[in-house]
Amino acid sequence: MSKYEFKLPDIGEGIAEGEIVSWLVAVGDTVIENQELVEVMTDKATVTIQSPKAGKVIELGGAVGDAVPVGNMLVSIALEGSYASAAPAQSDPAPAAPAPQPEKAGTAVGDIKDELPGTNLAKVDPSARPLAAPATRKLARELGVDLSDVNGSGSAGRITREDVEKAGTGRPSGLGAPIGMPTASAPTPLAAAAPPPRAKEDVRVPIRGLRKRIFENMARSKRTVAHFTYADEVECSKLVALRKRVQPFAEEAGVKLTFLPFIIKATVAALKKHPALNVWMDDANLEIIQKASFDIGIATATDAGLLVPVIRNADRLSIVEIAKEIARLAADARIGKSRSEDLGGSTFTVTSLGKLGGLFSTPVVNYPEVAIMGVHEMKKKPIIVGDEIKIGDVMVLALSFDHRVIDGHIGAAFAQEVKAFLEEPDRLLISMG
Repeated sequence: MSKYEFKLPDIGEGIAEGEIVSWLVAVGDTVIENQELVEVMTDKATVTIQSPKAGKVIELGGAVGDAVPVGNMLVSIALEGSYASAAPAQSDPAPAAPAPQPEKAGTAVGDIKDELPGTNLAKVDPSARPLAAPATRKLARELGVDLSDVNGSGSAGRITREDVEKAGTGRPSGLGAPIGMPTASAPTPLAAAAPPPRAKEDVRVPIRGLRKRIFENMARSKRTVAHFTYADEVECSKLVALRKRVQPFAEEAGVKLTFLPFIIKATVAALKKHPALNVWMDDANLEIIQKASFDIGIATATDAGLLVPVIRNADRLSIVEIAKEIARLAADARIGKSRSEDLGGSTFTVTSLGKLGGLFSTPVVNYPEVAIMGVHEMKKKPIIVGDEIKIGDVMVLALSFDHRVIDGHIGAAFAQEVKAFLEEPDRLLISMG
């Protein structure tokens, strides 16, 4: 039997593994070249992997929910024309042969960059780099654990979170901190909680796919970031009037103009005045990375969970251009077709509860960022103008900060800057660069 083992290709820089979301074929199916085989989720996006060969599927490399390391077998295919000789017996060792020509690589639909995924599989050396998810590697850095010293208990020797926590128990705090730098105590691993009692009517739903990524990222943020929240009301009557005046021009450009593009512009203008908030945290090296670009993440609700597509270089875009980007990113996210280059790498995140309203919220910082801003529904409310009570358009901004690096007065000053730009939007127009 002529058998081809298709290994999970390298589908993005820094991606160590992919989680199988759904199989689009089954054992025994006949596939053609470039037929879609499987949906795989990484830390950045969900991609559809296509077959590089035609033939019959004889083995799948994992079940839905399994994590497959890059370079491991994803699917085994009996090549076209060899079905009659297909047998369960193991193949004899192949005789020495000239170096094979490069195989046609499988492709990831909607995620093709400078090179097709799979063409750089030779870079993957499982013996040189322990198999572990990015979140597990991050935990190992926090606990001072060398992954090369850890025996993985997961599939194919993959190192799990539990393996790292076990290895990190009893290690001295601050292990490996640079001389003269403050040391941080390694977090004590929590004892495994007893499983909740079962009832026969209960339904257990596995945490998989995007929800698993949200699960891990939110836990990491709350475990790492020292959150504090600041909220204030913004009187938006002048902003409402400005939007009404410019709406016809936006419609001529084919754009439905909401308040969000103005809010993003105000956020960028405030970040330029307070660059300490446009940073990433590198906890492993005890460093703050000052970001040169202004890449604003927009938290977007989807049926699968919350995604954060990113408006790149928002400081260089006009109000109309930002509105177009918001519409494009939101549409892609809601149908599950977000491109990997549109996800990850934001420097500041804006999240909106829209018409769900509420008094205020305590949003969770999108680590490794240090701040996030929640925007609440704009409502008609009494306001005081001079000595008179009038009806105004009021919304609440709720901002959370990483108190390890952002002091209270800095966070409050930033929030007041955003508020000032929104209450006097003519200042916003003048400040655009």
